[in-house]
Amino acid sequence: MIERVGNWFERYLVPPLGVIGSSIYLQAIRDAFIIFTLPLIIAGSVFLIIANPPFWSPDAIPESYKAFQTAVEVPFQLSFGLMALFLAFGVAHSLSQYRRTEAVQPGILAIVVFLVVSIPVGDLDTLRLGDLLPYFGGQGLLVAILVGIGTGEVVYRFRQSRLTIRLPKTVPPNVKRAFEALVPTLILLTVAWLLEWFISAHTFINADGKAQPYTLPILLMTVFKPLVVVQDSYPAAVLEIILMMLLWSVGIHGMNIVTAMAAPFWFTTLANNVHGGHGIVTEPFFHIFAHLGGSGATWPLVIYMLRSRSSQLRTVGKVALGPAIFNINEPITFGIPMVLNPIMMIPFVCVPLVIVTINYIVFSLGWVHVPVIMQPFTVPVGISGIIASGGDIRGGLLQLFDILVSAVLYYPFFKAWERILMSKEQQAAQTNEGPKEQLVGAHHQSN
Repeated sequence: MIERVGNWFERYLVPPLGVIGSSIYLQAIRDAFIIFTLPLIIAGSVFLIIANPPFWSPDAIPESYKAFQTAVEVPFQLSFGLMALFLAFGVAHSLSQYRRTEAVQPGILAIVVFLVVSIPVGDLDTLRLGDLLPYFGGQGLLVAILVGIGTGEVVYRFRQSRLTIRLPKTVPPNVKRAFEALVPTLILLTVAWLLEWFISAHTFINADGKAQPYTLPILLMTVFKPLVVVQDSYPAAVLEIILMMLLWSVGIHGMNIVTAMAAPFWFTTLANNVHGGHGIVTEPFFHIFAHLGGSGATWPLVIYMLRSRSSQLRTVGKVALGPAIFNINEPITFGIPMVLNPIMMIPFVCVPLVIVTINYIVFSLGWVHVPVIMQPFTVPVGISGIIASGGDIRGGLLQLFDILVSAVLYYPFFKAWERILMSKEQQAAQTNEGPKEQLVGAHHQSN
């Protein structure tokens, strides 16, 4: 039955989605995630696990370790936390390569433009790096993508037009490229500064009792705020998980954004549960019981990739196995990729929705004790469910059941994507073998 469903998806769904997936903009974004941000994500994840030991409760961390924990988070923040900054470079660079033009200058320009639209207009001496890092990481990914595409397109259009500075052919190529990029650089920086100045001058956010100006990343996140209905109910849980995964599907850290808006309500419900309440929609409800192996419940995909016939998927599976044990799935999210992948985006959104529905019913019927304990998200699946539910072993069993459901739902989509990658790998292998065969034939003829 699963094979039939997979064949149906491949026959009727893959072709139209494949047309969308062939867009050079989507390809540039995927390449940027894989080439320019994946190494940072993997390296940063290692330090994140060290900083958040999976078997320690946040309240049980010794004071002597907290100072070390803060120090260990520095490499994480300066690698994983700068992901959007390097993504802006990567998107502009990759898009320029698809346009078959010089790619380094647009990439560097994209970094500068991203910084201009992400930092409030004002006295830079009063800004702290720690205040800006959230918008250079997961929360700034959407802005980085827009900046990368816009920068790459503007530079390309100017190079193709007469609205640029052209020097005689006798001038060295590097000097010519520098002057060709001068006009689009001035225009992009001016537009970016005016946009950020307008936003900072006309919008303010109340932080710690002080009015602080908005930036473009903050403004975009604020737009999503009214979409979240925060209450302890099934509709709220459905809306929150859909918003999380839709944001993740376009490269925005959905859990961080929804948590920032819903955390006060989640923590209030959790505190009531500690004193005998029966609230369901809490932080552990999502982090522990829905994001199994990471956002999207992608644990089964690791097993599928390790056994895949695609060399790319096998490689990603080997890299993702270790982080997945500790519920870190960025290697999967950006390595398969799930982000902006028209085929894998469907289960990436729907599988967590099904799991949230199952878990809400189970908790409502009292088959498993409602979450009462918060813990680091790096606690492995099975153990974390028991701890979160106050020692109820059925919490771990519920997690294992959810993983089985996830495995069944992901399978047809994974097989469809695997076939596409295998086809590309076979075409690449034939292209590489062609010149070798011609050389061998020429060698025999000469003999």
